[in-house]
Amino acid sequence: MSYAIIGFGNIGKALAKAFARKGIEVSVATTRDPGSFAADAAAIGPKVIAKTLADAVTADIIFLAVRFESHPDVATVLPTWQGKTIIDVTNAYGVPPEKLGGQPSSKFVAQAFTGARLVKGFNHLVAATLDQDPAVHGGRRVVFLASDDDGAADEIGALAEKLGFSPIKLGGLSDGGLLVQARGNSWGRLIFKDLVNFNG
Repeated sequence: MSYAIIGFGNIGKALAKAFARKGIEVSVATTRDPGSFAADAAAIGPKVIAKTLADAVTADIIFLAVRFESHPDVATVLPTWQGKTIIDVTNAYGVPPEKLGGQPSSKFVAQAFTGARLVKGFNHLVAATLDQDPAVHGGRRVVFLASDDDGAADEIGALAEKLGFSPIKLGGLSDGGLLVQARGNSWGRLIFKDLVNFNG
């Protein structure tokens, strides 16, 4: 199984640190030349590899950690995303719901990535919190996941556990998923909730 993070801002770097802490190789990419951020990637850990966008999207599991407005640009890199799982880490705060056809933002994103299995996740924590070790006071920091594909949600739940988090599945994108999505100028009720699970 191969992993990539598209976007190398604060959230992308925080996700890369999560992989580095566990010694798991991950590609990182932006629309820029990888030489421009290779040193920053290497500084996080030896298994954080700067790649071109075209190379990074060959991964099996891809974290979409770009600005919401930029997701269509990423989606055009491949003609089909069949066989890939996309983790939508974007937040569509400030985007009018009518621009999304009244749909939850993740359903809108899913339409751009034809053929992919999409999971909403890792987007409810601010970068400074996501950046920290998820082992907290003997518990594990919670990440919320929502998907219309149960198999994909299970797959990303297993990855979250491997990275040290405690995954909580919220159900489909249109019901539980709305709890972790911005809608217009309002945030979902679980966004910014920094919770710790002491049972697992």
